[in-house]
Amino acid sequence: MRTFILSFIIFLSPSIIYAEKSNLALGKAVYEETCISCHGVKGETNPEMKLVVTPRKLNETILTEDQSFQIVKYGAHHWGAHSELMSSFKSVYTEEQLYAVATYISTTFNSHRTQRIQDLLNESTTLSEKEEKSMLKVGGKIFKRRCAWCHGETGNGESTYVEASKDNKDLIYPYNLTRTLLDEDQIFLYAKYGGHFWGAGSDDMPSWKKKYNDVKLKSVAYFIETQIKKIKKK
Repeated sequence: MRTFILSFIIFLSPSIIYAEKSNLALGKAVYEETCISCHGVKGETNPEMKLVVTPRKLNETILTEDQSFQIVKYGAHHWGAHSELMSSFKSVYTEEQLYAVATYISTTFNSHRTQRIQDLLNESTTLSEKEEKSMLKVGGKIFKRRCAWCHGETGNGESTYVEASKDNKDLIYPYNLTRTLLDEDQIFLYAKYGGHFWGAGSDDMPSWKKKYNDVKLKSVAYFIETQIKKIKKK
């Protein structure tokens, strides 16, 4: 029986490998047909593409493969982006093609993502039981004092600061956090290291690691996750 199972696995392996290669080939084809003009040959962004919002560096993105799929399917605006430059492709490509390009991006440009994030989380401070109990209070206080300045009191990406930036042409594009795809750990790391660290083309979302310690930033992430975020399921 064990010999049969082993033989069955060995027999299937070439088919699995072929399917994976075919999926990557499909994803590469879609990427080169559509994505490469903005995001570049190696996912590092195309320097010749001059847009209001610089396309993200896909080789540094914090997004998982599934999150990338959601972005290319529904567009970044659907998930909280202020700009609509990263549009929805659900009417252009099939689900198979969209997931294939997400797989291609994650495998080819950002295969180090999971380890990179895990290393940063392992380096971060572990909260004590007392600190965990006060996360909501601490996170809420910091959010209202700092984050709401750009993201708005409710986290919807609308604020007086954003409106004022239009007058001096120093435009900022804060995310609507009620729709963000990022999970609690990702929110913490994004706040700690800033958007530029994770592939954003500007420093609109700065790094807060010099202003707040890990305990406080994790508390902000917890507040956003439990009180602000309302991801729409599709």
